[in-house]
Amino acid sequence: MSTAVFYHNPKCSKSRQILAFVREQVEEVKVIEYIKNPRSKLELEDIYKKLDILSTHQMIRDQEDEFSKAGLSETSKDDDVLAAIAKYPRLLERPIVVYKNRAAIGRNLDHVVALLLN
Repeated sequence: MSTAVFYHNPKCSKSRQILAFVREQVEEVKVIEYIKNPRSKLELEDIYKKLDILSTHQMIRDQEDEFSKAGLSETSKDDDVLAAIAKYPRLLERPIVVYKNRAAIGRNLDHVVALLLN
């Protein structure tokens, strides 16, 4: 049996919606409230490697105030983006689901469906 790890912000309606779906599909779900329990840069790098994305910029919420506080821009290096997310966890796009050594950003339910059912 595989456990899904769910990086969750309970204040986000999309995150709550996707969490309900994941709980229907997977027997065991470990929920991590990443704002209360920020991830280290190393943990974020591991998540990034499991995501099917081209850049760490896809992991970030660039509309958050913390984006400018962190000194980030569209051209920031991956290493700088991961360090900024570790320092300012609100920057992490949500939710993220990790399952069977792969991951998906759940802003789009189709990505989570593909992750869990394929």
